[in-house]
Amino acid sequence: MAITYSSITKKVIMALAGLFLIMFLFVHLTVNLLVLVNDGGETFNKAAHFMVTNPIIQFMQIFLFGGFILHIIMGIVLQIQNWWARPQRYKVEAYSEMSFFSKFMIHTGLIVLAILIYHLYNFFFQAKLGNIEEIFYDGQAYEDMGIMVTEKFSHLSHVLIYVGWLLFLGFHLDHAFHSGLQSLGFNHNKYTPAMFTISRVIAIILTVGFLIIPLAIYFNQ
Repeated sequence: MAITYSSITKKVIMALAGLFLIMFLFVHLTVNLLVLVNDGGETFNKAAHFMVTNPIIQFMQIFLFGGFILHIIMGIVLQIQNWWARPQRYKVEAYSEMSFFSKFMIHTGLIVLAILIYHLYNFFFQAKLGNIEEIFYDGQAYEDMGIMVTEKFSHLSHVLIYVGWLLFLGFHLDHAFHSGLQSLGFNHNKYTPAMFTISRVIAIILTVGFLIIPLAIYFNQ
């Protein structure tokens, strides 16, 4: 028997995956900001080494990629369903429609996905394939991720690509947090405005935080 999922179930799955990804972004930002520490990349390289060698984090990586896949698939499926149902859908004004970026979630999401693949190729897969130089601290070998990041962001083309990507990510996140909470049933006239504010603050913190990295590296080289 084929298993079918209602639109509500798909939204809940996408929301849970999306909220998990937002938590990951905060962790990823915290680690990445260490590349700006003025110690020749040692702090960042040790933190990156911990992230790629810790068995618990590597196990959680499975859920991370699973979260990405679920979020993407459910987002595309729901958008297609909305397009198909558009001529017949009820014209009900929802509070979430007050967000300008809510109208372009599928568009910003696909752009973010495209450049995410570019990002994974430049960093994640290079590390996995062993294409990164080693550096030694106290006799122990570490992959020199710091020099790799600084070399990439010493080129204006890479900086511009990442700045554009992060702006689109910010637009996507502007609607993401409160939309996810609404999909999980946290929707009340008293609390919804606060959720909109929190969602925007999250989008700004993550976007500005990640933007600092390529801009600081490029303009301080």
